[in-house]
Amino acid sequence: MVPIPFADRLEAGHMLADQLSFHRFPNDAVVLALPRGGVPVGFAIAERLHLPLDVVVARKLGVPWQPELAMGAIAGPVRVLDEQLIEELGIDHEEVDAIVRREQAEIKRREEIYRAGKPPLELRGRFAILVDDGIAMGSTMTAAVRFVQSLNPAGVIIAVPIGSRHACLRLAKEVDDLVCLTAPEPFYAVGQWYRDFHPVSDIEVQNLLAESRHLLKVAKDTHDSVCVP
Repeated sequence: MVPIPFADRLEAGHMLADQLSFHRFPNDAVVLALPRGGVPVGFAIAERLHLPLDVVVARKLGVPWQPELAMGAIAGPVRVLDEQLIEELGIDHEEVDAIVRREQAEIKRREEIYRAGKPPLELRGRFAILVDDGIAMGSTMTAAVRFVQSLNPAGVIIAVPIGSRHACLRLAKEVDDLVCLTAPEPFYAVGQWYRDFHPVSDIEVQNLLAESRHLLKVAKDTHDSVCVP
C-alpha cells in the first residue's frame, strides 16, 4: 500500500525509483522527464538508479475559452488531438492551429533554456523511461510517448507516482510497460495527492538537470578510478 499524499515530488520519485529498481534496465537507459513537474521526480529516479536525465518538452493544447481542458497535446512534430471533443465544442481548425503555433513557440523556448546549448541525449537503440509527477487525462504523456517512439528507442516505459486508472490503462497499450505506484479512485487532479505541489520554475528545472549531470559524472569518475588496476 503506497502512503498518499506524497510529501513532495522528490519523495514520490524516490519511491518510484525503489519500484523501478526491480526492473533490469540496460546500462545505457535514459530517464526522460516531462517539464516542469516531472523533472524533480525524474531527478530522484536518475539519482537512485545512476542513469542520465533529460527532458521531453510536451505541451497540452487547451480549449480556447477553458485552457485547463485539454483538446490535445504536442511534442516535437507529434500532434495528438481529441477530434471528438473539438467537433463537439465547435472549435475550428484555425483556432486549433493558432494554439499549436503558440505552444510550439513555448516548447522551443523551454528547450533552449533547459538544454543551455547542449544537444538532447541520443535515444536510438536505448531504453527510455518517461516520467511525470502524475497522469490525469494522459494527452500530454501520449504525445511525449509517440514523439520518443519516433526516435527509434529500444523500448519505452512510463513511470509515474500516481495516475487515473482510465488514463493509465489506455497509456499502457502505447508502451512496453507502465509503472504507476497508485491509481486512486475517484481521481480529480494530480496535485491533490501531494502535500507540497508548488509550481516548478524554469530555474529549478535547469538546476536539477545540471545537478543530475554532475552527480552522474562524479559516479562515473569514482567507478573508473576504482576499476583502474
